[in-house]
Amino acid sequence: MRRHSGVTRVTHWVNVLAVSLLLMSGLQIFNAHPALYWGQTSTFAEPWMSMSMQERNDRPVGVTTLGGARFETTGLFGYSGQVGKREPRGFPAWATVPSYRDLASGRRWHFFFAWLFVINGLVYLGFALAGGHLRRDLLPTRAQLRPRSIRRDVIDHLRLRFPKGEAARTYNFLQKVAYLAMILAVLPLMLLTGLSMSPGFNAAAPWLIDLFGGRQSARSVHFICAGLIVLFVLVHVALVVLSGFWNNMRSMITGRYAIETEEARP
Repeated sequence: MRRHSGVTRVTHWVNVLAVSLLLMSGLQIFNAHPALYWGQTSTFAEPWMSMSMQERNDRPVGVTTLGGARFETTGLFGYSGQVGKREPRGFPAWATVPSYRDLASGRRWHFFFAWLFVINGLVYLGFALAGGHLRRDLLPTRAQLRPRSIRRDVIDHLRLRFPKGEAARTYNFLQKVAYLAMILAVLPLMLLTGLSMSPGFNAAAPWLIDLFGGRQSARSVHFICAGLIVLFVLVHVALVVLSGFWNNMRSMITGRYAIETEEARP
C-alpha cells in the first residue's frame, strides 16, 4: 500500500535535518550559561537545573543538579572531554554545533535551522489541512476514543504487539495523540518561547515574554520542550526499529508500506 505522500516524505526528512541541527546548536547556546531559572531574572544561587564543574576530594567532577537532587555526571554533563583534556562545559563537545565554544556561531546555526523548521512545518500543515491528512489520518475516530480501545492500544504498545492487516493502514490512538501533541502544543510552545527570547521581537511584542512569566521562565519552557522533542524522537525511532525497520524506512522513502497478514489473537 502507499502510506505516505511525497510532501509528507520530503517534509519528514527536512525535519530530521532541521531538528538535529536545532538541538545541537541549542545545546551550544545553553552551554554559554548551563543553568535554568524561573521568573524574569537569573537568581544564580537558585537554579532549578544546572550543570557545572566542582571540586570533590581534590579532584574536578561534573555535577548536575535538578531541583534538590545532585548527580555526579563527569564525562557527560558539567565536565567532559577526553581523559586528561576535560573542561568545564554543560553538554559535551560531540553533542553541540559547533563542537568548540562559539556562542555567535551557535546562534547563527540555530536561527537558520529554526526558520527552515518553521517554513517546512507550515508547508506540511498547509498540505495536511488542504488534503485532509490532518482530519483523516491524525484526528482520533470515535471508535478509537472508547476506553476499551484506548486500553487495548496501551496494552499492545507495552507488549510491543504492533498492528497488522487492516489495522496497520491507520495510526492508532496513541500515535495520533503523540503527533497531535507535538504539532499543536510542544512545537508552538518552542516557537513562541524562542521568539520571546529575541530582543528584536521583544520590542515588537513585549507582551509575549510576560505571557511566560519572564525571560528565564521562557528559556526554561524552551528547554523542557526540547527535552520532550528528544523523548518523542527516541520513542519514535525505537518503535520504527521494533515494528519493522526496513518496512518503515521504505515507506518514508518511497511511500510504499508492506502490510503483514493479521493473525488471530489468542
